[in-house]
Amino acid sequence: MRPRKIVVIGGGPAALSSAIYGLRAGHKVVLVERESVGGQIATSPLVENYPAFPKGSGLELSNAMFEQAMSLGAEMEPDEALSLERQGNGFLVHCQYSDIEADAAIIATGAKHRKLAIPGERENVGKGVYYCAVCDSFQVEGKRAIVIGDGNSAVQYAIYLSKTAKEVEVCTLFDRFFAEKGLVDALNAIPNVRIRHGIASKRIDSLGDSLSVVFEKKETRETIAIACEGVFVAIGQVPDNARFRNVVDLDEKGYVIADEGMRTRTPGVFAAGDCRKKEVRQVVTAVNDGAIAALSADRYLSALPQS
Repeated sequence: MRPRKIVVIGGGPAALSSAIYGLRAGHKVVLVERESVGGQIATSPLVENYPAFPKGSGLELSNAMFEQAMSLGAEMEPDEALSLERQGNGFLVHCQYSDIEADAAIIATGAKHRKLAIPGERENVGKGVYYCAVCDSFQVEGKRAIVIGDGNSAVQYAIYLSKTAKEVEVCTLFDRFFAEKGLVDALNAIPNVRIRHGIASKRIDSLGDSLSVVFEKKETRETIAIACEGVFVAIGQVPDNARFRNVVDLDEKGYVIADEGMRTRTPGVFAAGDCRKKEVRQVVTAVNDGAIAALSADRYLSALPQS
């Protein structure tokens, strides 16, 4: 009997957990990821809520997961999965540079950074506009930074940046944060952080070596401009699952619909992590999804005819 192959589309915690459990079940596992491994958690400055990992960066945590998966024999395909289709009793993943055959597939594509979609954002990406505090904090060392967002990620970004930036301004659309109280309390205690609630970003202007972010106050409609050397956008995530619509159902926001066994409407196709419809999106729930998806895939593969 030939070894069964599971293709895992993604490279974050859900994908890596799927790989670990799939490999331990005796299957071949191929990870398909177009960008750096680790997913969104790799950009988190500080992780303090993962069991047995009291404190550290998201990059450290994701690297440990990746090393474990690779040590067990996972194969890494640095490519972009463009589509997934059934082929006979298995599946074919069409990638940008190659096609990959598999007996089962796990979609663990996570979600992408949500953009502000305002003038000047796209033109200044990498030139003052950033989406990862861990990756790009050096750009504002000793300088002024703006963080746009009101959730956990935005507060974590601001705390992280405050350690090296001269000033950090946190700008939120609403009149409060939607982050954990402990994080907000920590942010409020930092002397070089200023918080501005109730302002909407309108455009980003380039001023040579710096930027000017134009906001509008929601209550008064007054326009204000804040100068800085770096804008860090942390306003949530959006899924990227339309390419799999032929094999899975999506909800109104584009998340994959899967049951508690991570099974989608197509037998042999599973979904795990932030890409699926769920109530809680945390690294620990992503890892949980990945384990369940791989175990469900194992049961599915065990029921296939021997060849």
